[in-house]
Amino acid sequence: MAYEMEEIRTSQEIFYFLLEHHEIHEEKESRLYQAYAENEQIQNLVKSQGEIASCSIERYGDVIYLIPREENYFLGFSKAQLKASLCKSGGTDRDYFLSQFVILTLLVEFYDGQGRSSKTRDFLRVGEVQNSISAYLKAGAENSSEQTEEEQGLAFADMYEAYEALRSDEKGSKARTTKEGFLHHILKFLEKQGLIEYVEEDEMIQTTKKLDSFMDWNLLNQNHYLRVRRALGMED
Repeated sequence: MAYEMEEIRTSQEIFYFLLEHHEIHEEKESRLYQAYAENEQIQNLVKSQGEIASCSIERYGDVIYLIPREENYFLGFSKAQLKASLCKSGGTDRDYFLSQFVILTLLVEFYDGQGRSSKTRDFLRVGEVQNSISAYLKAGAENSSEQTEEEQGLAFADMYEAYEALRSDEKGSKARTTKEGFLHHILKFLEKQGLIEYVEEDEMIQTTKKLDSFMDWNLLNQNHYLRVRRALGMED
């Protein structure tokens, strides 16, 4: 398939913009957005560059996103980087897995629908999230104690132990050694990635359009939806 030089140049411009900003909005960057959306040749070239860079290029509504693949530590995050950002100093693997479980719980609380949109609520209070984390971990730990090693999925007992080892601080400590501080730093990380809006003074969490799009169009297809429910012990 032959490409025009202008198509190649435009595709490179689009991909470089995505590398720098991770997304292209139709309203803000209309020329680049329309070139990608309306020209299949350019779209194929951009996606091909994404393949080489181990990432996906997806258009959800009026935004084009660059999405690093799971093992892409150059454009995404390695396990060590996430552990350093989300866990206390010297955090162990069980602290890391607990941080991922907290994020999973947050997603399930916001997105548990199977209609036109998976989103079921507009905001959450921090206290609600803490209660859900405790409830899921406790139930998972109790259930896993009755299962064989082969039947167990997530290490609920280890995560529950790690969570209970964190202190409780009603004054809202930001230290990662407290339950409140541990959750706070995870929420700030998600906010920095443009996935949530975290209103600290009101202890309120809202999702962004970016996260809503990812969940509806990509993450929560039926197979992923069932995997999430099984992970939290919610499957019948």
